[in-house]
Formats: sequence, structure tokens, C-alpha cells
Amino acid sequence: MAYVCTGPLRYTGAETARADIDRLSSAVRGHDVEAFLPAITPGTVEHWLRNEHYPDDESFLAAIADVLHEEYRAITDAGLLLQVDDPDLPDGWQMFPEMTVPEYRRYAALRVEALNHALRGIPPQQVRLHVCWGSQHGPHRDDIPLRDIIDLVLSVPAGCYSIEASNPRHEHEWTVFQDVKLPDGALLMPGVVGHATDIIEHPALVAQRLNRYAELVGRENVIAGTDCGLGGRVGHAEIVWAKLEDLAAGARLAARA
Repeated sequence: MAYVCTGPLRYTGAETARADIDRLSSAVRGHDVEAFLPAITPGTVEHWLRNEHYPDDESFLAAIADVLHEEYRAITDAGLLLQVDDPDLPDGWQMFPEMTVPEYRRYAALRVEALNHALRGIPPQQVRLHVCWGSQHGPHRDDIPLRDIIDLVLSVPAGCYSIEASNPRHEHEWTVFQDVKLPDGALLMPGVVGHATDIIEHPALVAQRLNRYAELVGRENVIAGTDCGLGGRVGHAEIVWAKLEDLAAGARLAARA
């Protein structure tokens, strides 16, 4: 089914967002945890919403950003961490195979500008940005290299950046951070277990992956994460929980190293 914008955009998700916020807040009450809610980005909405109303991409993206700003503020005003999920920042490249890297960077920069507009007024410490190359199973041979877009990723005002770091197409890209520095005060959340395989990563491997990043950006600046969502991408829920258990075990090993 195609979704088409035929008139001015407005936010209609307040009631649903409030239900999610209240449900999560209730679940973590009394626990010493950092609770987060995810929300998508203007560029990802644009991917699925055809424009037949606004005169150009810039005004369409700005309108989407204004709508999403309301949801972002609802999440952060409730004291929760906002995770903005932007798979289309890297994997939009797959939609435009004819683009050169400079052309794609210009395309992506406009979408990042819209995201930054949607985040206006929100403290970066309440924002985590997740980017990936799409969690669909496939060869991923044509993924744009992280090095070609890392400056765009880090230009988003976030307190933490979540990236793919364990699947066979992107694990080697830890070397990007030999040259690239995180923004002051920012954290890095590399995915150290992944959705690309049902094989459960050994805690020692998880620790090795974490320590690579710790040596480059500082131990205090690294948090263990997953490449992307695991549910629905691996064979069974038991595999998901086992991966998360060994993620935690590997993080403990890395902390003791």
C-alpha cells in the first residue's frame, strides 16, 4: 500500500504516544534503569510517504520534522531517553545506485538537517541516534561505507550514537574511529551482537569488540549495544534472549579488562 501526502501534515499520534510513554514509565518505576522510547526520523518517514502537496523536498521534510518534533518532545518531556532510529541515513544509498558519493552526501545532508530541526530545543543528553544499513537479510555488498557518512552522523545533536559493528559487512569499520573523534561528552554504542546470524556471540568476542572501541574513544565513552532490532530477524525469541544475556556477560568481561 502506498501512502500519499495530499494536504498539510499535522500530528495525530499524541494519544498513542502517551499510552506508550505511560506504559514504559510504569514498567520501570522503582528500577535503576535508563528507559528509552524509539521514534523514526523525517528521512525515514519520507521514504514511505509520497509527496503530492508540498512544492519541494525541503518544505516536505520541514513539515515532517515539525510533526515529529511534537512526538520527540512528548518523550523527552516525560523524562525518557529518545532513540531516533534513522536506518535510511546509511541505507538510502541502496535506493539511488546511480548517485556518486558526493551526490548522496548532499541528499543525506538535507535529511540530517531536517532531523536536527525536529530535535530543536531537546537536550542532546536525552537523545540517542541509531543508524544502520537495514536489518533485512541479504548480501549488503552495496552498503555505503561508514567513513563516507560518519561526519553527517555525528552532526546530529545526540548524547549517544548507535552503529552496526558486529555483522560481517561492517565489523571492520571500528578503524574509522582511529581518525574520527566523538563530539565532546558523547557516547558510542557499537552493536556487538547482531541480527545477521542465529549464532549466539561468545562473551569473549563481545568483550573483544567492545575493547577495540574503548581503546579508541575511551572506556568511559562506550556502551554495549546490538546492531539493530533482533526480534523478527533471528529464528526464535530464545535466541534473542541468549544474545542479550551474552551481550551483558561480554560487557562485564570488558569492564574487568
